[in-house]
Formats: sequence, C-alpha cells, structure tokens
Amino acid sequence: MTISQDKVVAIHYTVTDTTGNQLDSSSGGEPLVFLFGHGALIPGLEQALIGKSAGEKFTSQIAAVDAYGERHDQLVQAVPKSMFEGMDVAVGMRFRASGPDGREQPVIIIDVTDEEVVVDGNHPLAGIELSFDVEVVLVRDATAEELAHGHVHGLDGHAGH
Repeated sequence: MTISQDKVVAIHYTVTDTTGNQLDSSSGGEPLVFLFGHGALIPGLEQALIGKSAGEKFTSQIAAVDAYGERHDQLVQAVPKSMFEGMDVAVGMRFRASGPDGREQPVIIIDVTDEEVVVDGNHPLAGIELSFDVEVVLVRDATAEELAHGHVHGLDGHAGH
C-alpha cells in the first residue's frame, strides 16, 4: 500500500537546517501519525511522501516556500510597550495577537526597549530550507470514523491506543 489521499501514515523523521543543525526528530520516541492530505504536514514533505510505502527511507530537501514559507518583513512590527501594561515581557515570549485583518496570529517577541516591543509574526522556520530524513513506518486505510473526524485515532485506528 502506498501513501495517497486519506491514508493513515506513520513516519519517523529528523529535520535539519542547511547548516546541519537538528531542529526536530521523532527518533527514540513515537512516530508521527497523521491522516494524509488533510494539512498535517508542510506541503513539500507531503509531496515527497506521495507513493511511498511502509519500510521506505529517504531524504528530502524542502525549499522554504514549500516548508514554512518565505520571511515577510511586514510581519515584524514595533508596538508601544504600553500595550503590554502590567506584563513582564521578554525576548522569546510567544503569544497570539490580532493581525490587521482581525484574525489572530502567533507572534514572538524579538526585542524589548524602554518604549517599544518588537514582535515577529513569521513562523520561526520561515525562510529556511529544511532537510528531512524520513522512515515510513506504516501506511493503512483510514477508518470511516477517522475520515469523518478528519484525524487519526491511533496507529491501529482505535482511539485510546
């Protein structure tokens, strides 16, 4: 059985940046289990998985545009520190903020001065090419309930296992 739309897939992965720094890995833990074709993965990794079978191992280079997108300078903004009245803000803090269109988006504080707080609405991995080492652990048909719910109910299709 090969990976295609609506299959349940389990993978082990290690992701690194272009300098070889490991960013994340499932090695030594549980595999990542997801319903294929439902937005669980970055687009480039999803494309690389199409047609693969359980037991296959591969490496895939994912361009930033097919990973977490390119960086957008307009998502970095300085806001008055007074907006954080009563909060002890520090570089690295993450929170949700209302964007110009009214939708909430995650932001991270990247600088704090006496008057301003600089926030960045880009994903931390935006603008970065990624390399994935992947081992496909399992490919199976999704159950009717998983398809109806839009998510996986465990490796074997039963919730709680």
